[in-house]
Amino acid sequence: MPQSNPSMPICRDCDGFATVAIDTGTRHTDGTRVTLRVDCPTCKGTGHTRPAASLVRTGR
Repeated sequence: MPQSNPSMPICRDCDGFATVAIDTGTRHTDGTRVTLRVDCPTCKGTGHTRPAASLVRTGR
């Protein structure tokens, strides 16, 4: 079966879980919890990194 996305390298800092919800410990007036959404700074919330072949290499 063909895949729609070839094997993209997964971000090593977040292991593909690029966005997390952090509970602040407080509640809204309706009783729901206040959360913050934070993206991985390395992959900018995509969960994938660029392949090493596309990076510019210097030296020999």
